[in-house]
Amino acid sequence: MNQQLPIRIISKVVRGYGRGSKDLGIPTANVSREKEVLSCSCGDFDHLPTGIYWGFARIGEKPKNRDVASEGVCDGMEKDDNLVLGKVHLAAISIGYNPTYNNEEKTVEPHLIANTGHPLRHASSTGETQFQDFYDKTIILSVVGYLRPELPFEGLEKLTAAIKKDITDAERQAGKPDPETQSEQEWVRDSSGKERLGIL
Repeated sequence: MNQQLPIRIISKVVRGYGRGSKDLGIPTANVSREKEVLSCSCGDFDHLPTGIYWGFARIGEKPKNRDVASEGVCDGMEKDDNLVLGKVHLAAISIGYNPTYNNEEKTVEPHLIANTGHPLRHASSTGETQFQDFYDKTIILSVVGYLRPELPFEGLEKLTAAIKKDITDAERQAGKPDPETQSEQEWVRDSSGKERLGIL
């Protein structure tokens, strides 16, 4: 699995099924699979390995102020609580068919995690990050590490508990930076959002 990572994706945020926010209290920025807007280092959605991962994501254009753009995702309080667009965020990422819901189409669904101390870090109904909607915004996504396989769960309570653990595991993994982790965080920060990605 790790031989395929990291995976880099540039696309747009689209509406999903609404389950992350409504059912689980863990909203996601759903990635468009349309070829007109998708650029992926491993080809297309059909070639993406299923599973639960951690990585980094940025929504929208990068800020012109490099100091703000380069703030570490684990450095604590944001310099500007309203600054979400253009910043690099840690993400817990689901790639696959959501077996609890038996989806027929593969989806990529990153949950963006606010920094520790950010007022939105525990704002959702289940105590997770709750940002505004990002529909039609560019998303820059790096899938850095593998957490676990996709699994069906008996009921939403067990699914929610598993995702909350994924978020905790993502934070723990990002807290152990290595050169590759730093490189991917920097790519997400600095990407123009317009490059076409080939096989890394």
